[in-house]
Amino acid sequence: MDSSDVIIIGAGMIGANCALRLIQSGLSVTVIDRGAISGGTTSAGEGNILVSDKDPGPELSLALRSREAWFELADEVGGEFELEKKGGLIVAKSEQGISDLKVQSARQSQSGVIVHQLDHAELHEIEPHLSNEIPYGVYYPQDSQLNPMLGVAQILKKFRELGGKVVTEAKVLSISTDAMSVTGVVTSKGEFSSRNIVNATGTWAGEIAEMAGSHLPIAPRRGFILVTAPTPSVVRHKVYDADYVANVASGSADLQTSAVIEGTRSGTILIGSSRERVGYSTTFDVRILRKLSEQALALFPALRKVQIMRAYFGFRPYAPDHLPVIGEDARVKGLWHATGHEGAGIGLAPATAEIIAAQITGKDCLMDVSPFSPARFAHDL
Repeated sequence: MDSSDVIIIGAGMIGANCALRLIQSGLSVTVIDRGAISGGTTSAGEGNILVSDKDPGPELSLALRSREAWFELADEVGGEFELEKKGGLIVAKSEQGISDLKVQSARQSQSGVIVHQLDHAELHEIEPHLSNEIPYGVYYPQDSQLNPMLGVAQILKKFRELGGKVVTEAKVLSISTDAMSVTGVVTSKGEFSSRNIVNATGTWAGEIAEMAGSHLPIAPRRGFILVTAPTPSVVRHKVYDADYVANVASGSADLQTSAVIEGTRSGTILIGSSRERVGYSTTFDVRILRKLSEQALALFPALRKVQIMRAYFGFRPYAPDHLPVIGEDARVKGLWHATGHEGAGIGLAPATAEIIAAQITGKDCLMDVSPFSPARFAHDL
């Protein structure tokens, strides 16, 4: 039986970051995934590293640390994964929207976020193609972006160079336990032994917890993205309507859409975003795509001449209280969860990995991690 100090289930962005940090801590680590690397939520992500969309509190603290950790990681890992300090821009049109955005950005500024309030002239100077009807915005220079699939590939390449093992196309069939402590996993490619298992399976994290005899209320939240053909620079930053922040924080299962638009290094433009809890439904809803297009045109009328090249959707791991789930299971010893980040998993991955590595090795964490503890769901057991 293959044995290691830690088994990580999930070879997406969260799993890759955890793997690298743990092996750098001197532990032997095996990563297992039922498909290929980046085959789940990571492959459907936009690569956002955001602080602008988070309220002051534990998640914002995690995001601020993670944003810095991404650039440290880029220097450490090497290789190209299109990490760039793009900057984010939240815009508002109505008097109420402007008032809410001013209050929100002021609160964020007190928590360490860099904000620049922009009037009509300043707004259109940094985004010349923005609709002339939009009078106000807040610029967030810390917002960044990367190519998530390239990022995972480079991180796992470094992980392998350090002696790590990656097993793909290996479906987890069961979690082995002894007296409510994990002892290993049984997969379609054999058995693997370990006293520590990191559950980094995104929307499927609840199934892994159940296999081990526990419970985790993670659900999929579906989102669509449109991709344009390569086009001259129409959108310079990540630009989104103030409604986006409210939609992220909403607990509603119903469809919600708000304009989120950004260019990529290849010249394509990504247009989102939608959110709805419909299980793992793969229905391709053209009505949602049409609504996203209409909202994008309201921000950038120049996009009317740009061709849509493709559309895709993915499932984000949604936790009921909108906070990531990071730490040891409340019931099963040695089962560690790193999930529930919803659409922020790419951005929060490095800091999440730092927490998991610190907890497994018994070191001090970078911040108070109690708000992320799986123990907050213990009453559901």
